[in-house]
Amino acid sequence: MTTNLSHSRPHIHLIHPKYRPDIDGLRAVAILSVVGFHAFPSWIRGGFIGVDIFFVISGFLISTIIFSSLERSRFSLMEFYVRRVRRIFPALVLVLVCSLAFGWLVLMADEYKQLGMHTAGGAGFVQNLVLWRESGYFDNLAETKPMLHLWSLAVEEQFYIFWPLLLAFVWKRQWNFLKITAAIGAVSFLANLYLMHRNPIAAFYLPISRFWELMIGGVLAYVVLHRPQLIEMHKKGQSILGFLLIAAGLILVNKGRDFPGWWALLPTLGAFFVISAGPNAWLNQKLLSNKVTVWIGLISYPLYLWHWVLLSYLRIIDSGDAPDLDVALAVALAVLLAWLTYQFVEKPVRGGGNRTFKVIALCGLMLLVGVSGAVLPRVDTRTEPAMFFNPAGNVEANRLNEKHHDISAYVSLANDDRQVAIRSPYCHYNLAGQTFEQYKNGMGKCLAIDGSKKNILIIGDSHAADLYVALSTNYSEFNFLQVTGASCTPVLSVHKPGTPCYSLINYGLEFASNNRLDAVIVAARWTDGYDDIATSISRIRQGNSNIYLVGPPVEFTADAHRVILRSREPLSKSRFLDKTKILINNQLKSMAAANNLHFIDRISLYCGADLNCPIVSNDGELLVVDYGHLTGLGARYLGSVMRRHGSLSGLE
Repeated sequence: MTTNLSHSRPHIHLIHPKYRPDIDGLRAVAILSVVGFHAFPSWIRGGFIGVDIFFVISGFLISTIIFSSLERSRFSLMEFYVRRVRRIFPALVLVLVCSLAFGWLVLMADEYKQLGMHTAGGAGFVQNLVLWRESGYFDNLAETKPMLHLWSLAVEEQFYIFWPLLLAFVWKRQWNFLKITAAIGAVSFLANLYLMHRNPIAAFYLPISRFWELMIGGVLAYVVLHRPQLIEMHKKGQSILGFLLIAAGLILVNKGRDFPGWWALLPTLGAFFVISAGPNAWLNQKLLSNKVTVWIGLISYPLYLWHWVLLSYLRIIDSGDAPDLDVALAVALAVLLAWLTYQFVEKPVRGGGNRTFKVIALCGLMLLVGVSGAVLPRVDTRTEPAMFFNPAGNVEANRLNEKHHDISAYVSLANDDRQVAIRSPYCHYNLAGQTFEQYKNGMGKCLAIDGSKKNILIIGDSHAADLYVALSTNYSEFNFLQVTGASCTPVLSVHKPGTPCYSLINYGLEFASNNRLDAVIVAARWTDGYDDIATSISRIRQGNSNIYLVGPPVEFTADAHRVILRSREPLSKSRFLDKTKILINNQLKSMAAANNLHFIDRISLYCGADLNCPIVSNDGELLVVDYGHLTGLGARYLGSVMRRHGSLSGLE
C-alpha cells in the first residue's frame, strides 16, 4: 500500500467522482437562499442556512476525491492543493482587489482600516477568526463589512488544509475512514452545542464547531463508495425528505434562533438526503438538473463572492437600508459579474496549460493582496473618502467637517461611560476587567440611599446608562442610582444564569424590591425581552409602585456621523431612522398603559413630532456617537428636553 504525499510527482491525477448536475442544482438552492437572505432578509429569514448546505456539498465532494485517490494510491498533496488554488484563488483575488480599490473611493478612514484588516483575513483564509474577535454575524454593523461573507470560505479552506493531511495519516496506519470521519463529526457537533451555551459567536465562526457539517458530507462519501446498499432504497423518498428539511430550515430558522446548534441539522441533513438520493431521483432530475439551476450552480462561487460586496457597499453609501429596487439591481449586477468571472477568469485559469506558472502567479497575487490590505489603510492619511458625497448645501455636515473631529475620541469616551455598571453621585464600579462577584461586596456602599433627596434607580443596558447622564445633569435635586450593563436588557429571561448580565440585572431587581425608592426607571434598547417585561415589573413592585418604563432609543441605520457626511441632499434624518424601533415603542407604550406604568417616549422627546432627530449641535458637536448611543452633550440635550416636557413630573 503506497500513497504519494510528496511534491515529486505533481503529474498524478486525483480520482474525481462522475459529474452530477443535481449537485450543481443543489448549489443553486444554497446560493439563492443566501443571496435572498442578504438582499431581502424579511422575506427569506432563514436563507443563511445555504452556507450549511455548501458545507455538506464540499465535505461530500472533497472526501470522495481523497478517499478514492488514497485507496488507489493516486493521492498527491501537491496535486490536491494545486487544484484548490486554481479553484478558489482566481475569483477571490479579483473580488478582493475590486473591493479594496472601491473602498478607497467611498470609505472613511476607520472603515477603510477595517476593510484592510478583513481583506488580509480573507486573503489568509482566517476571516472567521477575525470576525469572531469582533462581533456577531447578525449585529447591526454586519452590513457595513464588505468581507463579512468570507468567514465561510475560511472555514472551508481550513478544512481543505486539515482534512487531506489527517486522512493521509489515517490511511498509512490502515485505520477506518468511516470511524474517523464519524468521530470527528461527533466531537465537532458536541463542541457546537457546548459553545452555543458558552459563546454563541465562537460557535458560529470557529472551525471546531463547524467541521461536523463537512463531516456529514464525508460520511455520505464513504457510504456511496463502500456501502451503497445502505442508501439504495427509497431514492424518491430521500429526495423529498431532503427538500422538506431544507424548506423547514428556510421557514423555521431565523436570526433569533440559537444557530448553528441543533437547528443546523435541518439544512445539513436535508443536503445529505438530497445528495444520497442520486441524480436519477425525480426531484433531483427535474428540479436540480435543469439548465437554469445547473447554470446558477456553476456560477455560485463567484456569485457568493460578489453579491455581498455589492450589497454591503450599497448600504454603506446609502447609510443603511437601500430601496428595494436598488437592492434588486445590485443582485442583478452580482449575477452578471459572477457569470463574467466564471467565463473569463475561472475557466481560463482552471483549464489550459502553464499550470505551474498560473499557480505561482495566483499565490503571489494573493500574498500581494493580503499585504496590501494590511498595509495600505494604515498609511492612508486622508480625512475623507476620495469620492465624497457631502454637498455644499448640507449645513450639518459642513459644521462637522469644520470641527475636524476625531470620531474615535467620541467613541472612546462613550464606551468608557457605558462600561460603568454601578453608579451614584458618590462612586461607581466599572465592569471592565472584572467579574460581577469581584466587586459585588462594595456595591451596597455605592448605591446609598440619600435621606435628603428623592432616590431614583435606573436599571437596564448601555442606553439606560445614557439616561443616567441625561437625568443626573438636569435634575440635580434628585439622587440617581444606576445599575446598567452593555447589552443587559432588564429582563432575566433574556440572559443565561451565571452570566454577568444575569447577575447584574438580578442584583438591580433585588435592590429595587428590597429598598423603598421614590421611583425606578427601566430602560433598554429593547431588541428582545420586552414581551416578558412584566416579570421584572412585578419584582420591582414588591418595594416600589412608582415605575417609569422608557421606550427604545433613537436608532439610525448607520453610525450617525456617517449618515451626515454621506448625505447627498439636505439632510432629513427621519429617512435614516430604524423604523422597527417605532413599532416596539408603540407596543411598550400599550404595555405601560395596561400595567399602570409611567411611559417615557424617548423617540418623540428627542426627535419631535416630525422625527427629524438632531445628530449635531448648532456648533457642530456630535450628539450621537454611533447608531444610537449619545455623546455626553447628546445625553445632556435629551435630559434638558425631558425636563422641559415634564417627563418626571410626578416627582418634581
